Amino acid sequence: MFQLVEVTDPADARLADYTRLRDVELRKNLEAERGLFIAEGEKVIRRAIATGHPVKSVLTTRRRLDALADALGETTVFVASDEIIRNVAGFQVHRGALAAMRRLPLPAVRDLLAPPTRSVVVLEDLVDHGNVGAIFRCAAALGVGAIILSPRCADPLYRRAVKVSMGAVFSIPYARMDDWYDGLSQLRRSGFRTLALTPDQQATPLATIPPADRIALLLGSEGDGLSSHWLKEADEAVCIPMSPEAMSAGVDSLNVVAAAAIACHELTRAVRG
Repeated sequence: MFQLVEVTDPADARLADYTRLRDVELRKNLEAERGLFIAEGEKVIRRAIATGHPVKSVLTTRRRLDALADALGETTVFVASDEIIRNVAGFQVHRGALAAMRRLPLPAVRDLLAPPTRSVVVLEDLVDHGNVGAIFRCAAALGVGAIILSPRCADPLYRRAVKVSMGAVFSIPYARMDDWYDGLSQLRRSGFRTLALTPDQQATPLATIPPADRIALLLGSEGDGLSSHWLKEADEAVCIPMSPEAMSAGVDSLNVVAAAAIACHELTRAVRG
């Protein structure tokens, strides 16, 4: 049974895990140091618990507590007013509950590439947490087997990424590369055909690629796309064809999340059944 603690002071040191949640640099350092992440809202908290993440503590209002009580087990639950929670977190917590969760060790890339995984999405240097969370949701919903992150890619367990993904970051396995420069060689050694998604309309249309046993789809950063190194190293460059009318009007590409959704659909189609 959880321990209930009433909190009336936003400066209470026991709430340190929940301070200034919109301060990205502070939170990256604090969460890495403490080995935790913040889950927001009942559904996300439940999904995190269901996938084995231990709950360090919960911060919620008394009226929201009943909705979560059956899932919490032995932990500390801080109960405070909406105003106190807003002052601690730095914004109005509309979803009513925050949980400080323990991180689990990430698997090695080689383990995620082992059978039966047949489709993976590889993210190179995406730095926007919302975009990362949205791509995780696309990949999970469309049946992608795993996600591989480059060393500089944003943290999928940062609060905004978890929130945007609606907890999908807990539904699809992921790992982080140690070596960006030689990162694609491990995919090739594991038998994956690497497809580099590019806005270049001279590339192979994604819908026309032939089926393969194992495929890795490479997605690049929000501004510059894939690096020239990874484009050169990939087996083939692929594109999503744009409307000629849109191209003539200067609309020559999709944002990375929209492109990821289309590409993940095509990826799961192309993996030979």
